[in-house]
Amino acid sequence: MKEHDKLAFRLTAILGKLNQGERLNPQVLAQEFGVSERTVQRDINERLAFLPLQKTEGHYSLEPRYLGRLTLKDLERFACLAGVQDMFPALSTDFLKDLLDSRMDSAWLVKGHQYEDHSGNEPLFKALEQAVLAHQSLGFEYTKTLGGQTQAPKLYEPVQPYKLVNHGGIWYLAATHQERLKAFAVGKITRLLEHGQPFEPDAAVLRNLQDEDSIWLNTDKSEVVIKVAKEAAGYFQRRKLIGAQTIEKQLEDGGLIVSGKVAHPNQILPIVRYWLPHVRIISPEGLQQDMENELRAYVSAT
Repeated sequence: MKEHDKLAFRLTAILGKLNQGERLNPQVLAQEFGVSERTVQRDINERLAFLPLQKTEGHYSLEPRYLGRLTLKDLERFACLAGVQDMFPALSTDFLKDLLDSRMDSAWLVKGHQYEDHSGNEPLFKALEQAVLAHQSLGFEYTKTLGGQTQAPKLYEPVQPYKLVNHGGIWYLAATHQERLKAFAVGKITRLLEHGQPFEPDAAVLRNLQDEDSIWLNTDKSEVVIKVAKEAAGYFQRRKLIGAQTIEKQLEDGGLIVSGKVAHPNQILPIVRYWLPHVRIISPEGLQQDMENELRAYVSAT
């Protein structure tokens, strides 16, 4: 297990224990997780400093009014944020304290464990966050790249912002434009126009965002089935690596048959390429062959 995965697992477990009302002894936790007591103290006093903790006779517990309020998704989300603070621009203990408030939580979604660096871009994030929370329309210029060439900025207005989403390490603004739900890469948003015109959030859009595993919004999905060799099986068992991932069958040799839902081949192809030769596409028919042909063409051209 990678170091970040170990950290996320440890923080999730600690948060879960606190959420259930347990009184935690750092020395016991250190033995449980196979780390030093100093590491556990850092987890509690630095990474989880945003929590309203009580310390009594060397034991830590959560303030009673917060007990049981965190769902499993909440635990995983806060563990991810606490362990990788660079995921949020200008992330601080105060910010995470605010995030405990359900109103602040409604502005952000985290769907991944890696991140892109947006240091120095805090004003844009702050403006987008405020627009999301206030349910205010806005406009902006958006720069796309096509065929390796940067296109002229395109103006989008009015746009109704719903969430700031981190998916696969990239920040997106999930918003409706001309009554269609879209995902705009924050890094491609340039000149921001603040309209201030209020809008009423659509409950169906919010549900869609909460349930969506990808940034391919408002798009029909098709099933994909892959065969995973035993060398990579553990990773697919521990984490959902593709949208709507389901383990259909465990093979006698330790491998897996895994299914998922994708809106575009680019949702599955990078994952299969990364795990080559331990993952193969079974269906849709021809997709594995298309990928292999592309790889051969790439190798021939280099």
